[in-house]
Amino acid sequence: MPDQPGQSDPPIDPRTFNHERFELRPRDGGQPIRGDVRFLSGTTPRTAVVICHGFKGFREWGFFPALARAIAGHGHAAVTFDFSRNGVGADGVDFSALDRFGEQTHTRNLAEIRSVVDALHEGHLLPEAPRSVGLFGHSRGGGEAVLAAAGDPRVKALVTWAAIATVERWTPEQVAAWERGETVHIANSRTGQQMPVGPAYWKDVAENRERLDVLAAAARVKAPWLIVHGDADTSVSVEDAEALFAAATGDDTELFTLEGADHTFGAVHPYRGATDDLHSAADATLDWFDTWLRPTPAS
Repeated sequence: MPDQPGQSDPPIDPRTFNHERFELRPRDGGQPIRGDVRFLSGTTPRTAVVICHGFKGFREWGFFPALARAIAGHGHAAVTFDFSRNGVGADGVDFSALDRFGEQTHTRNLAEIRSVVDALHEGHLLPEAPRSVGLFGHSRGGGEAVLAAAGDPRVKALVTWAAIATVERWTPEQVAAWERGETVHIANSRTGQQMPVGPAYWKDVAENRERLDVLAAAARVKAPWLIVHGDADTSVSVEDAEALFAAATGDDTELFTLEGADHTFGAVHPYRGATDDLHSAADATLDWFDTWLRPTPAS
């Protein structure tokens, strides 16, 4: 992992990175999915990792670009993207579209993960379609990556950091407000903004409880799965990681608990460099994808 913003990755490969932006337009004419693809210049990567951010997250937040560069440095293509309703505007760095944040749902996010994986397999994001694809998710994005991996045999490796074990994480007061048709506002401590979550969010949960059951999905994940969590995480308890691990039935599932690590493994936004905890989480992640995606020599 880079130690400073913009610093190149460790000297795994002396070549430079291809870094290309993309937009995927949904068939319903809604908001685009915007993202980035990184891979080593002069290569045709045959493996790819799709990186899913969490609630109040975005692809340029904190450690995501550094993690993407590290994954690309190992010969995989790294695909980061913004969920279309994450509230970030076209600049990709500010929550300037809070109206869209209020429209988010889990089932939409799952459909968008599938759209990105589809685009990879159809050869739209890389010079050639990859032979194997991995999923990475942090926090809510981790829970959604579990749901996506359980329903997609094309996913050959999964890594989750600080993943939620249930989508029903709300207070009775918040649920009651949604059931009255009201919008609930969630404070963003970093920006000071009140982030709206509309009643359609809870309607989506209520109507899709079976589909959005993260623990049930964990039991269906067949891909090798690394579960990473800090035991000092106050946003998503390490008990969620333990529940996911207990529910998993795959032969190659591991739980990696980092003593004293918080929800973001010490990373902040703007990014100030990798902490020891972040290095540990990233090293385990890179080893996992290298092992299970089995990249072929770059052409």
